Amino acid sequence: MSRDLGGDDRALTPAVGKALEVGVVVLFVGVLTTALYGGAVPDYRDAVGGEVGDRAVVAAAERVENAVPPSARAVRTVHRVDLPRSIRGENYDIVVENRTLVLDHPSSAVDASARLALPKRVDRVDGAWRSSDDAVVLVTDTADGLHVELTAREELGGER
Repeated sequence: MSRDLGGDDRALTPAVGKALEVGVVVLFVGVLTTALYGGAVPDYRDAVGGEVGDRAVVAAAERVENAVPPSARAVRTVHRVDLPRSIRGENYDIVVENRTLVLDHPSSAVDASARLALPKRVDRVDGAWRSSDDAVVLVTDTADGLHVELTAREELGGER
């Protein structure tokens, strides 16, 4: 009993084998992508965003502290502050709360703050920065002492 194996019966085997191989590869890539974007990548972005936020706030606090002149009176100074344009792909604010710079970011995983070490002759510290603006520190003399304000350069008419 001999069976005749025609070309039509054998030609289908390589095509089915290749289709199964492609299916396994697509399934593997899909599972790997889901695993990464479902767990590892967001956790990594949160960790990096937190580090960048900490560094940005500490550098900004240092710049604010250095903007206050050591012993000058009748002063008006403007100092530029370099801030990252975005953290974790989103804009953010830095605000003053009780002589502390606080990072306000849409992601709850990204937060930072830094207490300002300013001399006693600084009467008030207020204002806020938006990451999309050119941030400056304005120090002016008032009757009660020095006033330190976080503002945008545009608010000062482009003054440096």
